[in-house]
Amino acid sequence: MSKSSALIVTLFLLITLLGFNPLSLSAQESVETTASSVPEGSNELTIAEGYSAVDTLWVLVASALVLVMTAPGLALFYGGLVRKKNILGVMMQCVFLMGLMSLVWFLWGYSLAFDADILNGFVGGFNKVALMGVLPYWDGENYAAVLPLADGLSIPEIVFMIFQMMFFIITPALICGAFAERMKFSAMCLFSVLWGTFVYCPLCHWVWSGNGWFAPGGPYHAFDFAGGTVVHISSGVSALVCALMIGKRLGHGQEPMPPHNLTYTTIGTALLWFGWFGFNAGSALGMTALAANAFVATHMCAATGLVTWAGLEWIFRGKPSVLGACSGAVAGLVCITPACGFVTPLSGIWLGIIDSCVCYFACTTLKYKFKYDDALDAFGIHGVGGAVGALLTGVFATRSITGATAGSGIIDGEMHQFFNQFISVLAAVGIAVVGTVILLKIVDLVVGLRVTHEEELKGLDLTQHGEEGYIFL
Repeated sequence: MSKSSALIVTLFLLITLLGFNPLSLSAQESVETTASSVPEGSNELTIAEGYSAVDTLWVLVASALVLVMTAPGLALFYGGLVRKKNILGVMMQCVFLMGLMSLVWFLWGYSLAFDADILNGFVGGFNKVALMGVLPYWDGENYAAVLPLADGLSIPEIVFMIFQMMFFIITPALICGAFAERMKFSAMCLFSVLWGTFVYCPLCHWVWSGNGWFAPGGPYHAFDFAGGTVVHISSGVSALVCALMIGKRLGHGQEPMPPHNLTYTTIGTALLWFGWFGFNAGSALGMTALAANAFVATHMCAATGLVTWAGLEWIFRGKPSVLGACSGAVAGLVCITPACGFVTPLSGIWLGIIDSCVCYFACTTLKYKFKYDDALDAFGIHGVGGAVGALLTGVFATRSITGATAGSGIIDGEMHQFFNQFISVLAAVGIAVVGTVILLKIVDLVVGLRVTHEEELKGLDLTQHGEEGYIFL
């Protein structure tokens, strides 16, 4: 059997196991189930009425795509940008956070983000700790409950939880780009756990929980389809704070520190682009027309961002670089993240042009003017790009995508949504700055933030992990 045939058979079996028969003429009817159809006392795991296997399959696939963004995507993207003595240090940060942050999200992170309000809506409660109430539990004789659906959705809550987990994983990994080549591994671990708990979870609750301050039912409903404020502004601004508080790399500004392997960075960019379709289109939480729009808008913004950044280099530096093309693509992906479910693909092109120009300025002129060492441009691309995307969402959002009863942007003649976007950006910046400063102080007191001068000169691969990325070089 050929590889392609084996893949088709595998996908067919997976879809069938989920309850969807692709040969049926009434597929949607075949995937619905009700709890009432299960005999009382049955040990069979069932799902509440309204369940769609098609939507569930798509969100599970999207979850896997988002995980690919962290490793190998981000690991290769960041790994190629550092010096060769630190490649394993960066890759270990990305890979280790896949495990560490998964445990945090499972045990308490999901509950803090998506449980009912406590502290006047600042954060969620503790009713979903260790997924209590999300999964059925054995009562000694039978399952005590039917597998519940996520609120207002056609997918089980456990699927929604795992999709959101992937966002929780990659967000602190993005911050690692700012303090690359100089932060202790122990400090990175402790900081990521604290930051995920006290910065990410409250901000996620504000924007994406059912009644958060910036959610549809909140006083300042902000459009953030897939994480412009929750993921990119929070991580990018926190990255800048980390770069300023930890200080510059030894020799920064006096000796060259070029990327050691742009081949890795290019491959990482392609994998990030690939995974971003799960990041953005998956945030529709179903196989819908909205997912298709998000998919196309995402691709067009990334493509435009790549061409724009390379074009700017061509004009101002005489040559378009591979690094510039990769940076432009990622900048476009960041910018479209909050907007992809609210704007047309044509507007996505405009977002790519505008954001690529702004991020190019931030990563060149702004960084060199203020002389901060944002090693891998986490702030210049994610912080700045996320803010630009969130604000432009308030400009280009249109009812042709959002619907007749939803808000829209300046392009439709309304200013209210732009105001809400601006407030949400300020809130994300505020909690990121205050939270990161406090948490870095705590981490510095407990384990210390930075490696010694000798360890930094030798490289993090050997001093933090006892290994070398290139033993024959």
